Amino acid sequence: MGKDSIGYRLMKYNVSKTYKKTPYVAPSGDDPIEISTKNGAKLSVALWADIQISNYMFKRARNFDAVCEDITKNVDGKLDAILVAGDMAENGLLCEYQYMTDKLTGAKTKNFINSVGNHDVRLKACYNNTVKRFCSFTNTLNKRAGSELTIDSLHYSYELNGYKFIVLGTDKTKFEESCFYEEQLAWLDSELADATKDGRPAFVICHQPFCYTHGLPDTWDIPIESAGSIGKQSDRVKDILDKYNNVFYLTGHLHNGIGKYTHEIIGKIHSVNLPALTMPNSSGDCNEIGIGFIMEVYDDHVLFRSRNFVKGKYLPDFDIDIPLCPMNVV
Repeated sequence: MGKDSIGYRLMKYNVSKTYKKTPYVAPSGDDPIEISTKNGAKLSVALWADIQISNYMFKRARNFDAVCEDITKNVDGKLDAILVAGDMAENGLLCEYQYMTDKLTGAKTKNFINSVGNHDVRLKACYNNTVKRFCSFTNTLNKRAGSELTIDSLHYSYELNGYKFIVLGTDKTKFEESCFYEEQLAWLDSELADATKDGRPAFVICHQPFCYTHGLPDTWDIPIESAGSIGKQSDRVKDILDKYNNVFYLTGHLHNGIGKYTHEIIGKIHSVNLPALTMPNSSGDCNEIGIGFIMEVYDDHVLFRSRNFVKGKYLPDFDIDIPLCPMNVV
């Protein structure tokens, strides 16, 4: 990411001032993050969304500091990946990415899988600069983690322990929705065909969910058909995913918390909408700040273990266990 910018130094100073007013509370170390390969899991991934680090809303940075301490100090071993389903930064500013890079360096993970969100791209005058900045941020994190993952595009795929993660990214600047050109949609279809050919689950990451899912449009509180969703291409993307078995569609954007709107079966697709990480959520049974999941992948099921990363504790009442479809089922 280059040298620390003036904006980043100013941001760190302002965050530190908030600690003088309200002392920092570290996450508990009594309920550490488990690397469950000992129990037969093939993969362990932290799932977050909507970090939205801001250079003027400093409470988010304080919450993120605790999240990063939990993922750095309270892990026995290393997670296979930390995955973020979009909206890393409030306005896609260099100082915001530099703050996250600083805090995530040393996190006990082998890889960072980042998806771009509308906040990462919507206020930038030049889309190409947005792509370069986001890719540089992701590549710096992965280089420091010792990962082989490098990206030069907002859409990419990466294989972990034999499981493919397919990341979608808007092909042009949009304020709330995404736009995918035909080349990316054809690539998505091809990637899914390869990823699912042996019956293993595949994980597609996009910031926005499909239309009329996860409580939309009511949970977005705007009476427009496409509000809160991918947008006009929602059905097109859904039809591609629905061609294959054991596809998990991981999204954010809605700040829904964890509850009845978190997991939905749409055709054959398991659509999982992740809560916001550093700010309050709504519409869920659990709307705490700092919530997300540790996803554990097994041979016959995928377990989403709820966790409050700010407090450093699991929330077993909100776990989601999803059985996989046998390979010979069409």
